[in-house]
Amino acid sequence: MSIETVDAVVVGMGPGGEDVATRLATAGLAVVGVEGRLVGGECPYYACVPTKMMVRAAGALAEGRRIGALAGSAQVRPDWRPVAERIRDEATDNWDDTAAVERFEKAGGRFVRGWGRITAPGEVTVTTADGPRVFHAKRAIVLNPGTAPAIPSLEGLAGTPYWTNREAVTTTTVPESLIVLGGGPVGMEFAQIFARFGADVAMIVPHRVLPREEPEAADLIAEVFAREGITIHTGAEATRVEHDGGHFTVRLRDGEPLRAEQLLVSTGRRTDLAALGVGAIGLDESARGIEVDDHLRAADGVWAIGDITGHGAFTHMSMYQARIAANDILGDTSESARYHAVPRVTFTDPEVGAVGLTESQARDAGLHVRTGTTDAAASTRGWIHKAGNEGLIKLVEDADRGVLVGATSVGPVGGEVLSALSVAVHAEVPTRTLRRMIYAYPTFHRAIEAALNDLG
Repeated sequence: MSIETVDAVVVGMGPGGEDVATRLATAGLAVVGVEGRLVGGECPYYACVPTKMMVRAAGALAEGRRIGALAGSAQVRPDWRPVAERIRDEATDNWDDTAAVERFEKAGGRFVRGWGRITAPGEVTVTTADGPRVFHAKRAIVLNPGTAPAIPSLEGLAGTPYWTNREAVTTTTVPESLIVLGGGPVGMEFAQIFARFGADVAMIVPHRVLPREEPEAADLIAEVFAREGITIHTGAEATRVEHDGGHFTVRLRDGEPLRAEQLLVSTGRRTDLAALGVGAIGLDESARGIEVDDHLRAADGVWAIGDITGHGAFTHMSMYQARIAANDILGDTSESARYHAVPRVTFTDPEVGAVGLTESQARDAGLHVRTGTTDAAASTRGWIHKAGNEGLIKLVEDADRGVLVGATSVGPVGGEVLSALSVAVHAEVPTRTLRRMIYAYPTFHRAIEAALNDLG
């Protein structure tokens, strides 16, 4: 067993882990980056990047089908082959992280392929194909393990060829029919993608779609999905899964069973803290995540970033935290993490962008809440856009302070319109200042002005 002393060990080289490791290596520290899967994490290989290629392709099909309402006629024939090829060749290098590893090593870091575990304070043991390697970290251990799909303990599910996001991204064919288990952002995006490529899609949603977003946004998306032929079974509970070699059957507690060629399980994400060995530094291995301070410190000499900190399973969150953690390790404590204006986007069509608190969260926090809402489809730009113009803007104001604490932007470019609202929430711009702005005409973002007027 080899034993070596270094300055820092980064366990988990997802976007944030790669970033913090690179920052430390560039600063001259002896840094070891540890990853058992692919350097870059879920985002470039199974999530953000390839799925948005899929969204773009599905959106092109939808636009082609709207030509009849706007510009004449067109015949649209979906073909998954160029999508699969683009994901393989342009996004993932056929799920090969050689370029990412080389990028990190050129920055001065050292990469070890394996699974890291804290085995004592300041000590990480990495299980590799060639046996265990032990690293003593003089200055820092950074934990960025990311998450894996959470698979429910559903009778009959184990052993069947169900999909998670990983299998859905790597598929080279579109199933004739698909059941999506779950109604969060991932499930919603895949449901619309495959439906637009010709699959007959049904969703099993225990409560409502997009449960963490404003109900107005969820209702709008559900209406769009219904018009596109996607069946959503809300309030439904799956009790058993069967697979006969060619098709899945999902039995429900109330209602007729559903049958489809493929089943996509999209019921959340999980982290195995016990596998990280955090008990060795006094942390609870049975917890859902790791509590950190505003400099991402989890314990003496240990920092944690990304999904496990519980502040949002987003690439942008991990990268934000990486900068703060790296600076703290290097002795710069000038920036502290703040989470009052975390942005998020679900890349359905229309897109659902949101930042900060929902109305319900704001009321639960004891704020004196005022809201303003406008129908973006009824705005001048929405009227001009015509086909595929569904959308809304909802603002959540702390009336006592006169600032926005949350906002939702749904529309054809909802995620882009969100940028103005993110600045407003982050910088706590007074709503009276926002009312006095000049909003370009005719744009989708001009609907913000109408929503401000609706605040009263």
